[in-house]
Amino acid sequence: MTAIDPRELRNACGQFGTGVTIITTHCEGRDHGMTANAFMSVSLDPPLVAISIAKSAKMLCNIQNTGRFAVSILAEGMEDFAWHFAGKPRLDLCNVFERRNDLPVIANAAAYFVTDLADEIVAGDHTIFLGQVREMSLEPSKKPLLFFRGRFGGLADPHPAPATLENAAYEFVW
Repeated sequence: MTAIDPRELRNACGQFGTGVTIITTHCEGRDHGMTANAFMSVSLDPPLVAISIAKSAKMLCNIQNTGRFAVSILAEGMEDFAWHFAGKPRLDLCNVFERRNDLPVIANAAAYFVTDLADEIVAGDHTIFLGQVREMSLEPSKKPLLFFRGRFGGLADPHPAPATLENAAYEFVW
């Protein structure tokens, strides 16, 4: 088996453009947040989302201790928030949270999800947390902040979806 260079793996994964989120919780009387792009929807019924947190991150034990977390999807123009919660604090950022169901979420985010911890799965040097969504909100007029090849970007004006997307059948030819 060929050894995989961790840096090359990271670079290859960077080819997959993602949204940017802030994962938050409230633990021991304080709000805690971290920037992450390892987020996905898992199930509509029951409503589940997943996040992946490095074992070395302080957020890991905070989520385990509280059994709850929130995910705020950043909107275009919120790069300062992403850097702030990635360990490059901006002293001019204050009062960035709103409270939803007793958890902090980023004010003016494109969307947020407030969850109760449903399960956790140890996966290599990360833990995947499944959260059952208890509350959510979205701002359909806001475009997401995107992350690709180590840089932030935006979304071009999207093409409208087909009117019958639910009934559409697609065939891919290779």
